[in-house]
Amino acid sequence: MAEAHQAVAFQFTVSPEGINVHLSHVALKQVYLSGLHSWKKRLGRLRNSFVTGVYPASPASWVFVAGTILLAQFWRLDPSMGLIGKIQEHLPGRGYLSEPTQAALCALAFATVLWLALILTMRSILKLLLSYHGWMYEAHGKMSHTTKVWLALVKIFAGRKPMLYSYQACLPRLPVPTIHDTMQRYLESVRPLLSDLQFQRMAALARDFEHSLGPRLQWYLKLKSWWASNYDFLYVTPTPIPAARAGNAVYAILLYRRLLSQEQIKPLMVPGTLIPLCTAQWDRVFNTTRLPGEGQDCIQHVSDSKHIAVLHAGRFYRLRLYHSGRLLRPRELQAQFQHILDDPTPPVPGEEHLAALTAGDREPWARARRTYFGSGKNQQSLEAVERAAFFVTLDTTEQGLTGPDPGRALDRYAKALLHGQCHDRWFDKSFTLIIFQNGKLGVNAEHSWADAPIVGHLFEYMLATDAFQLGYDVNGHCKGEMDPDIPPPQKLQWEIPEECQQVIQGSLRVAQALADDIDFHTFPFKQFGKGLIKKCHTSPDAFIQIAIQLAHYRDKGKFCLTYEASMTRLFREGRTETVRSCSIESCNFVRAMMDPAQNPQQRLALFRVATEKHQALYRRAMTGAGIDRHLFCLYVVSKYLGVDSPFLKEVLAEPWGLSTSQTPVQQIELFDLKNHPDYISCGGGFGPVDDNGYGVSYIIIGEDLLTFHVSCKISSPQTDAHRFGAHIRSALLDLLALFSLGPK
Repeated sequence: MAEAHQAVAFQFTVSPEGINVHLSHVALKQVYLSGLHSWKKRLGRLRNSFVTGVYPASPASWVFVAGTILLAQFWRLDPSMGLIGKIQEHLPGRGYLSEPTQAALCALAFATVLWLALILTMRSILKLLLSYHGWMYEAHGKMSHTTKVWLALVKIFAGRKPMLYSYQACLPRLPVPTIHDTMQRYLESVRPLLSDLQFQRMAALARDFEHSLGPRLQWYLKLKSWWASNYDFLYVTPTPIPAARAGNAVYAILLYRRLLSQEQIKPLMVPGTLIPLCTAQWDRVFNTTRLPGEGQDCIQHVSDSKHIAVLHAGRFYRLRLYHSGRLLRPRELQAQFQHILDDPTPPVPGEEHLAALTAGDREPWARARRTYFGSGKNQQSLEAVERAAFFVTLDTTEQGLTGPDPGRALDRYAKALLHGQCHDRWFDKSFTLIIFQNGKLGVNAEHSWADAPIVGHLFEYMLATDAFQLGYDVNGHCKGEMDPDIPPPQKLQWEIPEECQQVIQGSLRVAQALADDIDFHTFPFKQFGKGLIKKCHTSPDAFIQIAIQLAHYRDKGKFCLTYEASMTRLFREGRTETVRSCSIESCNFVRAMMDPAQNPQQRLALFRVATEKHQALYRRAMTGAGIDRHLFCLYVVSKYLGVDSPFLKEVLAEPWGLSTSQTPVQQIELFDLKNHPDYISCGGGFGPVDDNGYGVSYIIIGEDLLTFHVSCKISSPQTDAHRFGAHIRSALLDLLALFSLGPK
């Protein structure tokens, strides 16, 4: 009852003697502190918006410009060439102001206009400079005079002390390639996959599209372009106490959210350069949920959230993050999570599997949400979940390198993070933090709002802060003090009718069928890493991609359409583009490796050509000259206009037999791998996109370690994740053998 009384600021009772009003000073204080906290955040956002809005200048530069103009006026100089006088002639209320005051106000007005004009000029010049990508095509270690001059100009116009979103207005728009270039590149990419007759037919379709429907769709696309602008430590568990691990992890994530809200996270740059990347996706890391719709989903983002949603053993809770106007400390968060773990209350009917609605088909979830969660306590509880800062699952299983077979245990760990039991993750939240019973953790991220590197950046910070800054006491508990008067988490209330429970069970069956069909194999490759690959004067990513092509041919005896994700965040609001890694050059090299008659020198020469081609394809994708986003946008425009294109329909129906992606390590400086070599992450993975294909994710950690995640469908007779993983291992070793640089 104490918690209930604290929840309201006042109560009143009606009696024969009159109305008695009882004020709760504790509740009033909480309301005051909460309001004060909200206003501080709003003022902080307003300040950050202003500072970002005038970048690459600074607010202090206005003082300099205004002071210079006023000083010139004092010395009877007119840098405005008569404009200040013109402004003074039209100054309202002149009759009430003295002549010096009028002159000063007009000088300040002119200084402000001049300052804004200088900002726009600097921003336009910087945008023009950032549109140059010639530096990307130059040989490593060599820089042309043009690039040197360009780099010097970037340093001059890039400003000083940028905040997270400072460069957004300076980034160029993603360009629209020409129809001709995209057709040529597309035909080149499919040539090794088609017979002569198939290629002639596809070339005819491409030519017809290029000269008939293509130009019309391209015109609409150009018009649109003008107006648009899973981690944990592998070998270390910092504490075996799940509530303590959750306390530190959530606190570290909230510290990251504070930095994000204050825009104190440094803008990300292309590694080793001063070239900024788009940071627009960071805006929706927190307080974001994907909402189901009939035909189309939408993203809901709220400006702030003061609680998280927690799921344990089929029960949902709201955990408030603030008390007395401050963030809960790690030890206090641990106590909150421990309260949930110790709560014996069983889930109400339908609650245990409720989250399965977010794992099944979208149409039933959209109808159920509208029908059964549109009012009453169901609506209030659902809003508590959807408007939470993020979602936390206190898992009832243990994961990690446990048991007699650590390799299989790692596979189970990966599958637990990918889908769990299909009813213990809220898959629509921007991300779900998962804490296992033995203190291991991981994350499951929804992909529509952002790409993997954005979530990866957050979790790198969280892991490093948890292990190297917050830490645990000798008993494995969070450090620090706690306030015993903090109210416990609030259990969410549901009334789920039988009809809705049937929908939930239908979604669960669909999700479990998909999950049971996923074969997942995760393995660390320790024989060598980036350090040795660089001694081969080869891009590590190109080296791995060519190895995957060789492994796939050995696995299936054929080539396939291959997808590698490349970022396009050199441009404003850019996300990803496809690198079609299976090229004519990579196929020539693979055939040479499969031909016993080929000598090592011939194979090495073909390998060089294949990796150089891959690098060229990657650079094209990064600089907006890829194939697939352009084709997809043309397809969307064709659907909008109600016209059919046999060429586009056939292109978009082609299966991606290999879907690959590298998870970048973006903050390696946070992890002292030299002194703490066990504090390494196994990266993240995803499921296959084709029923008969593979999904391959990999992470390059430090100089000596690669980790791979391989997925496929169990139901496919053509695929086996462990078999393909073995082919990847042997292919990597065979490529290194070409250079006679085997691991010592």
